[in-house]
Amino acid sequence: MTAPTRQENPMSAEPAEATARISPIRRVLTGMGVQNSSLILTLIALVVLLSFLNENFLRTNNLLLIGSAITIMGLLSLVQTLVIILGALDISVGSMAGLASVVSAMVYTSTGSSGAGILAAVVIGLLCGLVNGMIIIFGRVNPVVATLGTLATYKGIAQVVSDGKAQGYTGADDLFIFLAKGSVLGLPTLVWVFFIVAAILHFLLRYTDIGRNIFAIGGNDTAARLAGININRYIIGVYALVGMVAAIAGLLITARTGSGQPTSGSEGLELQAVTAAALGGTMLKGGKGSIVSTVLAVFIVGVLDNGMSGLGINQFWQNVAHGLLLVAAVVLQQLRSGERRVGLPA
Repeated sequence: MTAPTRQENPMSAEPAEATARISPIRRVLTGMGVQNSSLILTLIALVVLLSFLNENFLRTNNLLLIGSAITIMGLLSLVQTLVIILGALDISVGSMAGLASVVSAMVYTSTGSSGAGILAAVVIGLLCGLVNGMIIIFGRVNPVVATLGTLATYKGIAQVVSDGKAQGYTGADDLFIFLAKGSVLGLPTLVWVFFIVAAILHFLLRYTDIGRNIFAIGGNDTAARLAGININRYIIGVYALVGMVAAIAGLLITARTGSGQPTSGSEGLELQAVTAAALGGTMLKGGKGSIVSTVLAVFIVGVLDNGMSGLGINQFWQNVAHGLLLVAAVVLQQLRSGERRVGLPA
C-alpha cells in the first residue's frame, strides 16, 4: 500500500513569498514602530539638509558638541516623559536644576569636597520633587498649577541664596572637570550620563511592574485604583525621581559653567523638555510614551538648534522653532487620536 502523495497548497506559499519581497530596510523600520521610524527619518533628513547648508556640520567636533549641548535638556526631557506618561506634568524642572546648581557650587566652595556638593544637590532635588508630589496629593492641586507655583518658588530661593549671582568656582576640581570636559571611549562624559539615565528609565518603564503601573495610572487612573495600585505613592515617587534627575542636570550646569547658576543655563528648559517629550510621541493626556522616542526627539531638537546657530540665525528664532515644534507635535497627537476637536462638529 503506497503512502498518499502530499500535495502542497499554492496559497500557503503566498504569505512567505510576500514576506520575502519585503525589503530589509522596511523590516527594520516596521520592527522599530511607526513613531520611532518617523523620528529617525526626520533626523536623517535634517542632518542631510544641514550638511548641505553648512560644510562644517558633519565634522566630528561639531557632532560631539551637539551631544554635549543636548545633555541637560535631554535629562529633563526624559523625566518629563515619565511624569507625562503618569498623566501629570512638571513645569518646575528648570528651576529645580538651577537651585541644585547653586547648592552644589556653594557646598563645594564651603567644604572643598565635590562629593559633598554633588550629594547636597541630589538631596535638594529629591526634597523639591517630594514637595511637588505632596502638594499635588495632599493639597489636591492640579499638577500644572502646583509645579507652576513651585517653578517660581524654587527659582526665587535660588536667587535669594545666591543674591542672583553665579556662586563658587568648580573649574579646578577634577571630578567637575571630568563631568564637563572628560570623555569615555571617545564620547563626552555628558553624553554618557544622558545615555545611562535614559537606559535606566527605559528599563524601569518597559521591564518592571513599576513601569507597567505608571502606564496604567496614566491610561485610566480609576481602573488603576480599582486594581489596587497606590496612585498617591506613585505620584510622589515619580516626582521625587524627577527632582533627583533635575538635580543631576543642575550638577552638569555647574560643571559646564564652572559655577552655580541660579537662572542662567536653566531658563526655558521646561518648554524644551515638554517639546522633546511631545515630539517623541508622549501623549500629553498620559498613558502612552517611550524613552527611546524621546531620545530621538532630543537629538532632533539639538541638531536643529546647532544647525540654526551654524547658519548664523538669530538665537531668538530657536525659541520660535521650539514653540512651533510643540504646537505641531500636539496637533499631530490630536489628529492621530481621532478625538473631537474643540469648537468644531464631530
